[in-house]
Amino acid sequence: MMGRPRPNGLSVPLLLLLMVLGGRAGLGAAFYLPGLAPVSFCEPSDAKQEGSAGCSPNIELFVNRLDSVESVLPYEYDAFDFCKDQTEERPSENLGQVLFGERIASSPYKFTFKKDEECKKVCMKSYDPQNPEDRNKLDFLKKGMQLNYQHHWIIDNMPVTWCYNVEDSLKYCNPGFPVGCYIASDGRIKDFCMMSDEFNKKNTFYLFNHVDITITYHSGKDENWPGARLVAAQLEPKSFKHTDINNLSCKGPPMEIPAEFNSKLDVIYTYSVKFEENNNIKWASRWDYILKSMPHTNIQWFSIMNSLVIVLFLSGMVAMILLRTLHKDIARYNKIDSSEDAQEEFGWKLVHGDVFRPPRKGMLLSVFLGQGTQIFIMTFITLFLACLGFLSPANRGALMTCAVVLWVLLGTPAGYVSARMYKTFRGEKWKTNVLLTALFCPGIVFADFFIMNLILWVKGSSAAIPFGTLVAILAMWFGISVPLTFIGAYFGFKEKPLEHPVRTNQIPRQIPEQSFFTKPLPGIVMGGILPFGCIFIQLFFILNSIWSHQMYYMFGFLFLVFIILLITCSEATVLLCYFHLCAEDYHWWWRSFLTSSFTAVYLFIYAIHYFFSKLQITGVASTILYFGYTMIMVLIFFLFTGTIGFFACFWFVSKIYSVVKVD
Repeated sequence: MMGRPRPNGLSVPLLLLLMVLGGRAGLGAAFYLPGLAPVSFCEPSDAKQEGSAGCSPNIELFVNRLDSVESVLPYEYDAFDFCKDQTEERPSENLGQVLFGERIASSPYKFTFKKDEECKKVCMKSYDPQNPEDRNKLDFLKKGMQLNYQHHWIIDNMPVTWCYNVEDSLKYCNPGFPVGCYIASDGRIKDFCMMSDEFNKKNTFYLFNHVDITITYHSGKDENWPGARLVAAQLEPKSFKHTDINNLSCKGPPMEIPAEFNSKLDVIYTYSVKFEENNNIKWASRWDYILKSMPHTNIQWFSIMNSLVIVLFLSGMVAMILLRTLHKDIARYNKIDSSEDAQEEFGWKLVHGDVFRPPRKGMLLSVFLGQGTQIFIMTFITLFLACLGFLSPANRGALMTCAVVLWVLLGTPAGYVSARMYKTFRGEKWKTNVLLTALFCPGIVFADFFIMNLILWVKGSSAAIPFGTLVAILAMWFGISVPLTFIGAYFGFKEKPLEHPVRTNQIPRQIPEQSFFTKPLPGIVMGGILPFGCIFIQLFFILNSIWSHQMYYMFGFLFLVFIILLITCSEATVLLCYFHLCAEDYHWWWRSFLTSSFTAVYLFIYAIHYFFSKLQITGVASTILYFGYTMIMVLIFFLFTGTIGFFACFWFVSKIYSVVKVD
């Protein structure tokens, strides 16, 4: 349903830097870095004078795949029976565009700079009820209107937007427009269909077969470049039933398609285009009118302040423990050791002989830590580059391409961390360790992805990854990532195991009876609440971007939330680890990992809530796809947050036991 988008201890210098990056991410200037050069346009007569290198009189409109908020299945433009370019060309797409299901192609909509057109015919489609192929084409078109599928058109690498007023007199510019309107038999109607009083027949489809396009340009007469540059492209979809193909007027009743297709039907597609000059809009800031129409900023700041309050609370708790309680503990323990009278040890010092005892299932834990390290470094670099504008919406598919390439190239730190930790856990099956690090978690993700791709392929969706791309991904995995993981593991096993500050006893100490709050499961469940509280508002915008097709561009805010998440996971895990050690429970290895990684469980619960409360997705295939892709997100988040909590806790435990005197 169309409408307004739904609301998607740092040092002071670092905080200010991140705030600046956050603000920068919203500026159009941040989007145009080297590699995205402007294109100049001019009238045909000027183009001949300037020469081919100066400017071009021809403006081409490209079409992208169609998608819907009511279905996870996007479709190519050619899947619907729209007007096609006779000499269809497809610009080269990067890996991210292919993985996201973008399928850009040329269209029959061709414009000449500053040449206005009025009600120009594009093509005519005829449907015969006696022809099964025509019936199928029309049924698919009606299904697209029923599920509110959206066109996505592109001019000069800019989305052609449909701007309309929403509540509170705000203007929203949507980078897409619907195929048509469907009036249900019970009178239900989409919000955007109310713009015309003529859409009033029940059980009827109204096709948008006409568009009024307005192209705004910035003249370069007073600048140091020839011609003009396009700074905006907007349209308004309309529906007209053209009766005389030789005398098109683009007036009259709307183009109706009855639910029951019994007689021959002709559909004529037309367009009007006009050019407007506006020298107040600079080319570098031409995305601003789209991004500013999305009322996200106030809610983003609320999210940041909410997260900072949680961080300050946790930082205060950790500071109190480290500066008061822990300091007193260490002083008391060392005073007891220096006294002549033998006194019984108590508290967290009592388990010093067992605290570094290797954990059970150390192999699996080391594999998770290696993969988590790989994901952490990949996420950090990707978000940092996005903050600088390299991975902006103008650079289509760059975000996903960057993430995949980084993940492939970061096999070395994954192998190194996994091997080093496994050796620290006194493991000896190093071949199994390196194979699991290279294949286990990526194999789960690829298997899930492959099953989802089969569903998309069966449904004929444009999001189905071509076989060649799947082979390329496998080649990158086994040809680059796996060898790099082996190299990292080689150096990891050559290193000495991490040294512990205290020796481990041969006989494990018995753990006393624990209270409810110091038992493993309650601590793990409580540990994920605060980190999730820091991210759930930002998570809403990310899910909106993925499933509701909203444009996400506030990477500065996301990077700041990423830093806050790191701090929150670390501090929450350290707090609970300290409480458990004071209760003389020394099984902290797995617990430190699971405490922060339980945030992923809350993410999954929130995704379920989002599915039922915010989305209108229908159909078994779309539901399976939603939860299939969500499970990939949950697994990645599980490894990432668990690794952060583990290493924070590992540092904390090593630190406190290195400053007490033990026999």
